[in-house]
Amino acid sequence: MLEAMPLLFTPKCNPTISLHPFRRTLNQKHLFFNSISCSLSKNFKIHAAKEQEQVPESKPHIIDGESNSVTENGSGSGEGFDFGWLPAFPHVLTASLSNFLFGYHIGVMNGPIISIAKELGFEGNSFLEGLVVSIFIGGAFIGSICCGSLVDKLGCRRTFQLDTIPLILGAIVSAQAHSLNEILCGRFLVGLGIGVNTVLVPIYISEVAPTNYRGSLGTLSQIGTCLGIIISLFLAFPSESDPHWWRIMFYIAGIPGFVLALGMQFAVDSPRWLCKAGRFDDAKEVINNIWGPTEVKKAIEEFQSVIMNDSADLDSSWLELLQEPHSRVAFIGGALFVLQQFAGINGVLYFSSLTFKDVGITSSALASLFVGLTNFAGAICASYLMDKQGRKTLLVGSYLGMAFSMFIIVSAVSFPIDKEIGSNLSILGTILYILTFAIGAGPVTGLVIPELSSNRTRGKILGFSFSVHWVCNFLVGLFFLELVEKFGIAPVYASFGGVSLLAAAFSYYFIVETKGRSLEEIEMSLNPRRITPELSCSIEGSWLFQREKALLSAQASICLEA
Repeated sequence: MLEAMPLLFTPKCNPTISLHPFRRTLNQKHLFFNSISCSLSKNFKIHAAKEQEQVPESKPHIIDGESNSVTENGSGSGEGFDFGWLPAFPHVLTASLSNFLFGYHIGVMNGPIISIAKELGFEGNSFLEGLVVSIFIGGAFIGSICCGSLVDKLGCRRTFQLDTIPLILGAIVSAQAHSLNEILCGRFLVGLGIGVNTVLVPIYISEVAPTNYRGSLGTLSQIGTCLGIIISLFLAFPSESDPHWWRIMFYIAGIPGFVLALGMQFAVDSPRWLCKAGRFDDAKEVINNIWGPTEVKKAIEEFQSVIMNDSADLDSSWLELLQEPHSRVAFIGGALFVLQQFAGINGVLYFSSLTFKDVGITSSALASLFVGLTNFAGAICASYLMDKQGRKTLLVGSYLGMAFSMFIIVSAVSFPIDKEIGSNLSILGTILYILTFAIGAGPVTGLVIPELSSNRTRGKILGFSFSVHWVCNFLVGLFFLELVEKFGIAPVYASFGGVSLLAAAFSYYFIVETKGRSLEEIEMSLNPRRITPELSCSIEGSWLFQREKALLSAQASICLEA
């Protein structure tokens, strides 16, 4: 970080001292300099950041100009339990029903696909069986692309309600299917709705949750997905004895859709979208209800500052993703999902049933249930650690753990050791891989992308990133078994470990820490050339943004020489 030097305080430099973006200017004796803006007579400007006073990172301080009392975003000043997350929790929980549906539809085809194929007349045709499963991904890809424009125009709440239409219709059509075309149509509609939801939920949670609890509340989406998978696997057990049970499972899939549509009628809309739509009174009411009355004025000022820097119209263009800084965030989002998918999570989940068979667990549904419970345990850990350790730490640590797990499995398969020991090591590696994925690479990826995105292009960037996710998901599912048959499981798993190491390095160098920072603060940090002196804030260390730092350093040298 560029340090302010005493030589800057010369007649050629007029320092302006500000505490933090969107905060009042304070007397110099109250703080160490957070930001010093030095205006030069030759139209040069330098922003130099120093360390803040030692305060907990997860609780950024806000100093009131009159009393100097410290308040926290979304939390009270009293001692005892912190329930600052509670007002936003029901709204986030309602949105997470979408992820429950996502997980349910992932697991709903795991067991009954054999019964479906037999009843609808394509039993033994592996291509058609794969098509019934994979057309879901095709619908999800289209849904992800469309979501950005929908959420820009309608807002999150109405988009959630609109999206329940294909989810409910798809479940009913699938349940009543009597031909291959009908089941394909139902699965495509469900995929369309799921594609919209996978983009919509991270946007909604990131914009509604209070800053200090955004990470913990963001993991509810991952928890919802895990619970959906577990419930569907439990419900799949009767399908082994009842060949028509799959129809009941699809009917059940429609129930959460109705609950989601009804629940969103009572949920709040994003205060940031309300401000962008010009509905400031509604935005103030939402902030007052879920963040607290002390946050209203500050939040509205932050929203207006960002809207003033961006455009006031609701809909953004896809071409804006080619412009800085949106192109950088879109690149990070796409790259994170490429690395996540090619680190092998879907391949490991698919192959886990065979791994469990080696230790005597012959039921694929029971093996999948063990995997689902492990995934759930990891998501619970992530909810506790997200706002304590930070996104970057969890992401790097998660990928390192996944790489280590892959190398355990490769060693168990490749080296001549006792078969029972090798099987146990494979089980250990599989469970450890899924656990470390659920702690970081799973929940953090979907959370950090909307945090890094600008208010104007957040929907488009998430839509692009998740469309990349669905393409990579499809490719891994298409070629995984073929690669295993051609090269063997050890080389394939070793490549997964190598990609995990690459993902850890990418996260370390390209991801900035977003813990404890408002979305507006992050947006201004990533676009320093548009920051006015009163909105100035320091950029936390990231190799991706060294170009801006180098520019500031060059300007500082000119100031010193002058």
